[in-house]
Amino acid sequence: MIIAIDGTLASGKGTIARALAARYGLPHMDTGRLYRATGVAALKAGADFEDAAALAGIARALDLNDFEEAELRTSDAGQAASKVAAVPEVRAALLELQRAFAGQDGGAILDGRDIGTVICPDADVKLWVDASVEVRARRRHAELMAKGETITLDEMIDQLKTRDARDRNREDAPMQAASDAHLIDTTDLTIDAAVEYARAAIDAALAEKHAASRPETQA
Repeated sequence: MIIAIDGTLASGKGTIARALAARYGLPHMDTGRLYRATGVAALKAGADFEDAAALAGIARALDLNDFEEAELRTSDAGQAASKVAAVPEVRAALLELQRAFAGQDGGAILDGRDIGTVICPDADVKLWVDASVEVRARRRHAELMAKGETITLDEMIDQLKTRDARDRNREDAPMQAASDAHLIDTTDLTIDAAVEYARAAIDAALAEKHAASRPETQA
């Protein structure tokens, strides 16, 4: 069972993915961490964000054990991640890593922005998670303020709008919902309600898969 969860920043897709991974006993990959790590590594190296070859080299040499989670969750890390994610050579460097994770025995859950459209177009279940930019900004702003970062809510809204536009308009693997994705709008939903909606979609897919695998009985 491969579950692809895509959506915008601070929509709740990561929280939903972790809850579903625990519920179904599946390994989970937050693919955004790959791009955040690449972006942070590029910042540390003083790399030119216009140098696609250099950025791809950083992505290929990536070791997530070299990064503290806190440094991957800063505002600067998010902005750098969005920039490197728009580079086709970087996406190509990380493509097989993501597909290998998805292809392990028993399946997996991956969340990102192009899982259902590019990484796992044949996923058993696809979810698209979104919320209004104002609600997402308030969530992200509260998260960053709790970590001691100083950023205004208006600045956060502007950052999200810029990132959404960059992610949606990039030529390679733009952020978009797969045509067969189940849509979850978390603007007015609690996280528990969003998880239950996702579980209903997954359980229905599992039941259908089980029914299809049963041999037909002779009349």
